[in-house]
Amino acid sequence: MSDDHDWPVLESVTEYETGWYTGGYDLVEQPDGSTKRYYWAELPPAVVVVAVVDDHLLFVEQYRPTIRETQLELPAGVVEDGESFTTAAARELREETGFAPDSTALLDDFWTATGVLRHRRGIVFAEGLTPVDRDLDGNEFLTPQAIPVSEAVDVARRDPTNDATIEGVLLARDEGLL
Repeated sequence: MSDDHDWPVLESVTEYETGWYTGGYDLVEQPDGSTKRYYWAELPPAVVVVAVVDDHLLFVEQYRPTIRETQLELPAGVVEDGESFTTAAARELREETGFAPDSTALLDDFWTATGVLRHRRGIVFAEGLTPVDRDLDGNEFLTPQAIPVSEAVDVARRDPTNDATIEGVLLARDEGLL
């Protein structure tokens, strides 16, 4: 794929910062010479964990205030400064589910929702899980659930669901890990 269209950014404006993400717009010159504001939100990288223990896939059930629904989803979280996707995955898995992995492997990382977000997501596979104490963040109210691997795709696609859960389960299945 080539970068045939290097659109000049005439102005970049940050309109707000929340501590969680930054939002603003870029005034861009389009290929036909016209200009347009392209709005964006910038978030730190995140990791999604596909963790298998005893032929079960670990999910967490949690309420999502932004959509006002409780979801069954894969463990996930922000990659902290200096962390790799795999290190963040091991930490998030311990914090949210109470399992520490013997091994983690990055399946893929990519940009998400590129029409509006500046945000990378990594999908990490974890196995060889040992029970440990959970250490939830102050804003995490979730319950771990182990779902049989044979039901994982159906559960991941059950409404309400989210992109990260579907991506993680389908990618792991495609890699022959589920």
